[in-house]
Amino acid sequence: MPLSPLDIHNKEFNRGFRGYDEDEVNEFLDQIIKDYEILLREKKELEEKLSNNSERLGHFTTIEETLNKSIMVAQEAAEEVRRNSLKESKLIVKEAEKNADRIVNDSLTKARKIAIEIEELKKQSKVFRTRFKMLIEAQLELITNGDWDDLMEYDLDTTDLKSLQPEEVNER
Repeated sequence: MPLSPLDIHNKEFNRGFRGYDEDEVNEFLDQIIKDYEILLREKKELEEKLSNNSERLGHFTTIEETLNKSIMVAQEAAEEVRRNSLKESKLIVKEAEKNADRIVNDSLTKARKIAIEIEELKKQSKVFRTRFKMLIEAQLELITNGDWDDLMEYDLDTTDLKSLQPEEVNER
């Protein structure tokens, strides 16, 4: 066990025949006691500082551990979000591809129907044109036919008809 200032103060030395000067020894011991007290006080202050610093270090270590855990959780959450975003983007792309295929197929089907309708309209147009041409030719034939000329040359005696009254025409 270390010496205390009180132990140094109370220390008694045996007296020898030609020993040291008692006042000088006591003075030196007093100086040692003061220095020792100062050292003990400084030691106590340093121990308190060390204790405070240890507590602060413990506090900061706890904060560091908490921050590290938080960083790990944040990294895991970010990775999870990234994975989910990647899955979602793949689903969106797949859905878009399906929609694009459907739209293209619908468009091709409509284009085929329109092409068939166009061909049908062309056929109908040819038939109509042929029939119309035949009708016009028939009408032209009628007009150019000599029957019209014969009709114009035909004389009808209308004098008898002019003298008849409308009642007589109905009776006949």
